Amino acid sequence: MAPAGGSDEASEVLYGLHAVREALRAGTRPFSRILVLGHDRQFADLVRLARAARVPVSVSPRRALDRLVPDGKHQGVIGLIAPRRYAAPEEILAAARARGEPAFVVILDGVEDPRNLGAVLRTAEAAGVHGVLIPERRSVGLTGTVAKAAAGALEHLQVGRVQNVSRVIEALKAEGLWVYALDPAAQRSYTSLDLRGPVALVLGGEGKGVRPGVREKCDECASIPMLGRVGSLNVSVAAGVIMYEVLRQRMSGTKIKEK
Repeated sequence: MAPAGGSDEASEVLYGLHAVREALRAGTRPFSRILVLGHDRQFADLVRLARAARVPVSVSPRRALDRLVPDGKHQGVIGLIAPRRYAAPEEILAAARARGEPAFVVILDGVEDPRNLGAVLRTAEAAGVHGVLIPERRSVGLTGTVAKAAAGALEHLQVGRVQNVSRVIEALKAEGLWVYALDPAAQRSYTSLDLRGPVALVLGGEGKGVRPGVREKCDECASIPMLGRVGSLNVSVAAGVIMYEVLRQRMSGTKIKEK
C-alpha cells in the first residue's frame, strides 16, 4: 500500500464556522491564529473554544478575510492551521480493528469537485466509515473548500492519498476485504450485496465513473436502480445511498438474499 503523505505548506487556510469549530474541538491540528469578523453572538462559542485552546483570536475587517478566501464564503471565520496529514491505508484498517468492527473503506476514483469530495466525507463520517482513499492524480486534495463542504467531518475521519488505486484494491483484498464498485451498467442491485463484513466501496468521479482498469480489480459491480430519465446520480448522493445501506445491514444484521 502507498505511504501516507501530506502538504509541504507550513499552514493552510481553514474557513467556515463548522469547519473551524470542529477542528478546535478535535484538537488534532494546531492553529497559529483565528480571524473573526467581529464579536457577534454567532462567533461566541468559537472564540471561547479558541481561548480555551490558547489560540490567538483577531478581529479583522471583511476585506482582510476576503483576501484570504476570495470567494467570500468564509462565514466571517478563518483559521490558520497546520496542514492535514494523509493516513496510510494500514492505519485505516488498524483503526477498524481497534474499534472491533469489520473494516469499512470508501475509495473515490477521481472525484475532482471539492464540494463533492467534502459532501462524501461528511456522509462517510456520519455513516461510520473508517477511512476514505483518494488517488494522488485526477482528484482534488484536502483543500479549504473541501473542509468547508465537509462541515467539520474532516477532523474526525481518516483520509489517505494513494499512488495507484488498482494496487490498493489488490492490497485490501489480500487483507480480507470484499471490494465493490458502483457502476450504472451493472445488472446487480446494491441492495443484494452482503455488506456486513469487511468491505471497500469504489465510486467514480464526475462524468466518467469508475475507470475500467479499476473496475476489473473489484470483486463485483453493483448499481443503484434508476427509475427516472436521468442516467446517474451525483457521486456524493450515490455514496450516501450505498454507505447507509452498509450501516443499515450492520445495525439490523439482516441476511441478504441473492437476486
